[in-house]
Amino acid sequence: DVQLVESGGGSVQAGGSLILSCAASGDTYRTYYMGWFRQAPGKEREGVATMHSEGHYTRYADSVKGRFTLSQDNAKKTVYLQMNNLNPEDSAMYYCAVRGSRGACTLTLSAFDIWGQGTQVTVSS
Repeated sequence: DVQLVESGGGSVQAGGSLILSCAASGDTYRTYYMGWFRQAPGKEREGVATMHSEGHYTRYADSVKGRFTLSQDNAKKTVYLQMNNLNPEDSAMYYCAVRGSRGACTLTLSAFDIWGQGTQVTVSS
């Protein structure tokens, strides 16, 4: 199994930045994609960004393109989500997830197998 631990959430003002980290441990060789998702109160969980484990492919939700950037440190088995120019609509619980299957680079929730516990991001206006 793979275990995921997110960190880096917090409270910022609109226009600010945060970096989220997701550290993976366990059978990470079975991981083909890692992704970030978010869920705001009363809303469905949605995909934010995903990256192939070797960095070949990335995909971002339209709502974060140009503001959020994924990166990874394979030696540390960690994926980072740099979030810039945050706005109140970005406030949510952010979850890291991994996908153990090959295939298209997608933000479809059902494609991801293992999820972290989440880290809260709150953006005030």
